[in-house]
Amino acid sequence: MVRILVIHGPNLNLLGKREPEIYGTTTLADINRQLSELAKQYSVELDFIQSNHEGEIIDRIHTARESADGILINPGAYTHYSIAIRDALSAVSIPAVEVHLSNIHAREEFRKQSVVAPVVIGQISGFGEHSYALGLLALIEHLKRPGT
Repeated sequence: MVRILVIHGPNLNLLGKREPEIYGTTTLADINRQLSELAKQYSVELDFIQSNHEGEIIDRIHTARESADGILINPGAYTHYSIAIRDALSAVSIPAVEVHLSNIHAREEFRKQSVVAPVVIGQISGFGEHSYALGLLALIEHLKRPGT
């Protein structure tokens, strides 16, 4: 069975309440539920983590070497400056997809830069809660490709 680690970064625990005009009214529990239902259709097992702490995210990426075939990550604000998370993703050599609820390229200048993007297989942003589902489907397709 394919196993995917889903990482939700800082402030995503506030989804549904935090700036709904940008991030929508869907909660993190709603997103996890939707992803779980989608994963079942593909016989994929998901493991979820949400953390506001960079070190905890890095530790979980490291342990994914032994427990996951892929990583679906929304690094939140760490997207723009966490070389440590970028390096952890690079070090474990597990296919990863970066997702964002908002279109980071259409927001403030500092949000347009992702230090994570160069070490993931792709980035999906701007589709609200659907960014996660699209990212999961892309990752599943990648993992089920022969030779991956």
